[in-house]
Amino acid sequence: MKRPPSPYPFWYRKIPEIYTNGNYSFTFGQTPSQVHIEEQIPSLETILKESNTSSAAAVLLVCDTHTEYITKKISRNRPTCVLESGETQKNWGSVERIITEAREVGLGRDGLFIGIGGGVITDLTSFAASVYMRGAGLCLVSTTLLGMTDAAVGGKTGFDLLGIKNLVGTFSPASHIYMSLEVLKTLPSREWKSGMAELIKTAVLDSAETLDLVKSKKMPFLDGALAREPGLHMKELIERAVLVKGRMVETDPRETGTERALLNLGHSFGHALESAAGLGTLSHGEAVAWGMIRACELGQALGITPPARAREITKIIAAYGYETAAPHSLLKDIRTFIKALEGDKKKKAGKLSFVVPDAERAVLVSADIIGLRLLEQIINGDLQQ
Repeated sequence: MKRPPSPYPFWYRKIPEIYTNGNYSFTFGQTPSQVHIEEQIPSLETILKESNTSSAAAVLLVCDTHTEYITKKISRNRPTCVLESGETQKNWGSVERIITEAREVGLGRDGLFIGIGGGVITDLTSFAASVYMRGAGLCLVSTTLLGMTDAAVGGKTGFDLLGIKNLVGTFSPASHIYMSLEVLKTLPSREWKSGMAELIKTAVLDSAETLDLVKSKKMPFLDGALAREPGLHMKELIERAVLVKGRMVETDPRETGTERALLNLGHSFGHALESAAGLGTLSHGEAVAWGMIRACELGQALGITPPARAREITKIIAAYGYETAAPHSLLKDIRTFIKALEGDKKKKAGKLSFVVPDAERAVLVSADIIGLRLLEQIINGDLQQ
């Protein structure tokens, strides 16, 4: 059995029996969830069989205009809800449309929602399934690198409301999540860039070994080799991301403690940037990459992030071509950013918290010890002078 060298990554220290040919099982709360990392797109027959859904049961496939062709490969004769693509569609109107179509095709609690797409589609479909008749069956086919490394795993669902990213949502894991490496060949460069940011975040939370593996993908990423041969270059990184997130979520499925909250590294700053710039203006990954740099600066200011570690993380993010400087070029008004930051849904007891890297992984810090002035300096780039 293949085993990683010492020091063991986070997920390996926790669970030694991890090499399972691309099939991974987790339990989120009381809900079992299986992840299948495969080369090919699954057939509808496979999805129905593995989810223990009768072939006679009502099924609703949900996709967007970018993934409609994948949906047709899965099934051409089952009802399909096709949404327009993009973050701007992540709203209550889309949820209502999914639920309306589910009702029209006679979907019952024994039926199955199948979400086929990136994070927008999987979040929307998962939310609709979680509230439809108090909970119907759910399987996901993740088609983007961002979805495979983050959005599809762990059971978070939701949509944007009042200009705030994912303000409304539930925790409702899919019983099965399929990740087809084949479809990564069709991703545009912006989607690759969005997903790589989450892989960098995962590596920071995991181990020096995983961080080195991310570094080794820089040239294949820049010259397009990742897109041409994702099965060769990306499977191990995707597996590690799934295992890191899956094991962390198992310990804290509803983010009531601090372990799952560490997955928000770069997200408090990143989500606020997405909202301030206008949802959909830049990709989630681009915003998170910028947010990780700000988290490093905050960590250094608080004496938590060693300067050498901050430089290493910043260097990796810059090497992949993300915007790293503050203020961000799309940030026109710091007051809008601060307002979005204060509306962050990850508040506890009415107080903001931030995840910052430490010497090995990351830690959660309360805004109580930070202060608005320091945040403004970080957002404006005053600490970079």
